[in-house]
Amino acid sequence: MSGPVGIGIIGAGVISNQYLKNLTTYPDVTVVAIADLIPEKARSQAEEYGVALHGTNEVVLDNPEIELVINITTPDAHAEVANQVVAAGKHVWNEKPLTDGLDTAKELLANAEAKGVRVGCAPDTVLGPGWQAVRRVIERGDIGEPLTGQILFQSPGPEKWHPNPDFLFQAGGGPLLDIGPYYLTAMTQVFGPVAKVSAHGSRAHDVRTIGDGPRAGESFDVTVPTHVGALLEYRDGGKAQAVFSFDSAISRTTIEVTGTEGAIVCPDPNQFGGEVVLTRNHEKESTVVATTEADGQGRGIGAVDMIRSIRAGEDHRAPGRQALHILDVMLTGEAQANGQDATLSTDSQKPALLPEGWDPKVATL
Repeated sequence: MSGPVGIGIIGAGVISNQYLKNLTTYPDVTVVAIADLIPEKARSQAEEYGVALHGTNEVVLDNPEIELVINITTPDAHAEVANQVVAAGKHVWNEKPLTDGLDTAKELLANAEAKGVRVGCAPDTVLGPGWQAVRRVIERGDIGEPLTGQILFQSPGPEKWHPNPDFLFQAGGGPLLDIGPYYLTAMTQVFGPVAKVSAHGSRAHDVRTIGDGPRAGESFDVTVPTHVGALLEYRDGGKAQAVFSFDSAISRTTIEVTGTEGAIVCPDPNQFGGEVVLTRNHEKESTVVATTEADGQGRGIGAVDMIRSIRAGEDHRAPGRQALHILDVMLTGEAQANGQDATLSTDSQKPALLPEGWDPKVATL
């Protein structure tokens, strides 16, 4: 086969704007249809971004022109919708987390294998120029052997700006399940799979209030830890410490990797570009060793890599197995944060780097 691949989108919420903005400009894909449980939302997005078809899920699932479906529903619907896509014989790209439970995630991957289709999963930020540069800096030996990592994400919480933040404070949400995938996936690009996690957690408020939008002033219940601290031990020997919090009046993000010869401050893995700053042992001055711009690369590049990899008969670089492992790390940490005993049961492999000069804006198919 040759030419652009037909893509469908299920879910017309806030995040769909980022996917549609990018995928409607990448020449290797064509957005054929968008669906939502609320058809009016799908119609509005279709009209905004020039998508020909819109409606409920069937407009995507029953369309023979669509080979891959972007599933950007809420986390509690990820498994159900993704399994519908697989049953329709189509590849699926899920927003993170893969599903809201380990058993449903394993079932999804098994169903996809039996059907002969692929599963990919966000975040694809690690495929952006920023984190591809991080990997190249480390793999050429700039910091020596990587030994330890540090992750810090803290904020007051998304209810300050998100028009419908309830799901971010329910099962499948919280700072660990919502933000953790970016940082934890990024760190596995350096150290490989996690072998052990030890975590604790707390919740500052049992009820929160929406601060903006048409529902401003409306309150909702919080059912998950909103502050989680964790220690991570990696299969190949590295270690990292992490904090994920929606309970801080100070907004701050940090991700660093230290090796035998120096340390780097890495770009925010929730973004696609940024600087890599190196400080060598015994040197007072830091050096910017890579400066990258997103340059049109954003949410959706994981789907482009999937399509190109499928056509080439190669492994794609944000696979379901990696997302399953990250989900396992997060759910194990969340269980421990709730005072329960839990251990990891999965692993994964570090994906290959993208080729130098990889660009979703160039037609290759």
